[in-house]
Amino acid sequence: MNSTYVIRDCLKGWLEGGARVDHSTWGAKKAIELYPQIGLLLAYTIAGHHAGLANGKAQEKQKLTSLESRLLADLPQLHEIWQQELSLVDQLKLPAGFIAKKDRGLFQLSLLTRMIFSCLVDADFIDTDNFYRKVENKPLRDIYTYPSLVELNNRLDKLLNSFKADTQVKQLRRDILQHVQAQAEQSPGLFSLTVPTGGGKSLTSLSFALQHAIKHGMKRVIYVIPFTSIVEQNAAVFRGAFGELGEDAVLEHHSAFEDDESKALESKEKRQLAMQNWDAPIIVTTSVQFFESLFANRPSRCRKLHNIANSVVILDEVQTLPLNLLRPCVTLLDELALNYKTSLVLCTATQPALNKEQGFFDGFENVRELAPNPIELYEKLRRVNVRHIGALTDEELAAEFEGNDQLLCIVNNRRHARSLYQAIAHLPGTFHLTTLMYAKHRSEVLAEIRQTLKSGKPCRVVSTSLIEAGVDVDFPLVLRAEAGLDSIAQAAGRCNREGIRDIKKSETRVFATENEDWAPPPELKQFAQVFRSVARKHGEDLLSLEAVEDYFKQLYWQKGEQELDAKNLLGLLKSSCPVSLPFEKIAQEFKFIESNMLPVIVPFIPGTNRVQPEIEAALKDLEYAPSAAKKLQTYLVQIPERAFKELKKNGALYAVGKERFGEQFMRLENPDLYSADYGLHWGNPVFIQAQSSVI
Repeated sequence: MNSTYVIRDCLKGWLEGGARVDHSTWGAKKAIELYPQIGLLLAYTIAGHHAGLANGKAQEKQKLTSLESRLLADLPQLHEIWQQELSLVDQLKLPAGFIAKKDRGLFQLSLLTRMIFSCLVDADFIDTDNFYRKVENKPLRDIYTYPSLVELNNRLDKLLNSFKADTQVKQLRRDILQHVQAQAEQSPGLFSLTVPTGGGKSLTSLSFALQHAIKHGMKRVIYVIPFTSIVEQNAAVFRGAFGELGEDAVLEHHSAFEDDESKALESKEKRQLAMQNWDAPIIVTTSVQFFESLFANRPSRCRKLHNIANSVVILDEVQTLPLNLLRPCVTLLDELALNYKTSLVLCTATQPALNKEQGFFDGFENVRELAPNPIELYEKLRRVNVRHIGALTDEELAAEFEGNDQLLCIVNNRRHARSLYQAIAHLPGTFHLTTLMYAKHRSEVLAEIRQTLKSGKPCRVVSTSLIEAGVDVDFPLVLRAEAGLDSIAQAAGRCNREGIRDIKKSETRVFATENEDWAPPPELKQFAQVFRSVARKHGEDLLSLEAVEDYFKQLYWQKGEQELDAKNLLGLLKSSCPVSLPFEKIAQEFKFIESNMLPVIVPFIPGTNRVQPEIEAALKDLEYAPSAAKKLQTYLVQIPERAFKELKKNGALYAVGKERFGEQFMRLENPDLYSADYGLHWGNPVFIQAQSSVI
């Protein structure tokens, strides 16, 4: 990597006649000339270190000039004196011990190139930062020091040992923890942690990861969460577990705002992008950030990739990986374990059937289960009965709330949730949860729900699936609109969570809705159809490991190999060759979320026209995008692009700092559009149509 950086950087200026040098293209040319075996991979990274990794050969809709075109371009003559200024190694080869697989050779080369690119652009960011520090007579950037993994593990152990095992469920959690900790000495690679909801997976997996990393000299733990809404929640739990060490040790990386790399990358602004390079010991991030970065081509997005190597990655709720990208994701994870000394923990109550022995095409092999006897665990942690009760009308659904003082009902879209809440709002103890509420507002509502449940008062909650995402609530009865078996298992985890109630009186009832207005999106319809098929076979034992495996096998079989790589990314790489690797094309196609949702900043205290004091201060002090995103994150509502445009057209949105940021920070101006009951709401039919398919 030093050779790559030296070639890239030191060719600046060595031109006959003193003309300005295209140092990146000349660096790419020289890399190929000097290092026949690996020089082409270096050429991609050197040529792309400013704008990004380009396609090897020209393709439609590309924004970057292809590597081939740049290498063929006429360049000013280099002055030979550059050779006297550089000391390069004689040979560069593939990393020692690199395991090549015939069926994924081009995939392996593309990931290796991104890893090299990550090293280069991270060094370039730091170099630029230090350049301006010199200009400003400031000390050079220090290497950050963090608490050691040993210190963090000691703090976590102290917390875990303080938990009292005074119920059957808590004793089982302790047994699971101790068994999993005992597996930490196993060699790095692929692991699964299959524990029913409520079994303490989060802290157990973190404890394993720390001890495993310490044993094998690994540098960090990366905790990957599928939902942005609970990243901050988990990061706060981890910080609390580490005491005063937590603030420095835990980095949460997620943002609804994109960094703008099109402006002043060679200037002081480059420093202000402040894109973390993941050198902290504990990273808490989203599936979107993790996977899209590993298939990205932009410098700031790729900057952190080399720090994923030699780490432990915990994939929480691994079953939520998008089906249309499932095969590329599985191949990527397998490659990280194979060649980058990365241990991966596939963590869930509903383990997807991703192993080759389960029939998954090019699936995982040699995955080691960390939990003690998952089948027996399932039986011991059974706290709820799950059954299908058929179709319910809107009136019958409302009647369920009339007859039950404490009930949680989870439906498949926001319109249904709002309609149902309106039908029962006259009852005591009614609450509504929706992603149209900003995160801080939802947290306040959830705190009130927990207190109401704890006090034994009536508590009737209508929610979308957001409450299934690691939210700790405990109801005696849960109703769940038909969905996939994994979602139903999550819903069941909100029922009799601590196992205190009689299992016979704790139910999760799955229902179909007779009202076609509340029909789920096509993808959810297929999940529900597969669930019904599994339910017919497994009767009342719907959450057994056998039922879960049947569900995923049937779902993947119905989808087929092609639909599990819907963008044909693996095929695109297989049909390429080293000189035509399609980096920009893959980055454009690999998107976790297809629908274009846009963030709106909601500054108001719910139900009032008063602005939250901390938001007012953050908006006034707005200096640069990433910092603002951090401060504003819990006050954002994501809405469909069409609704966003209509709100903007009608003057309901205001661009904060427009001259500097354009329309990156859009603030809601009309407090009447944000309700304490419904969050961001509207009556315009265009808006309603725009959100009709949003879960």
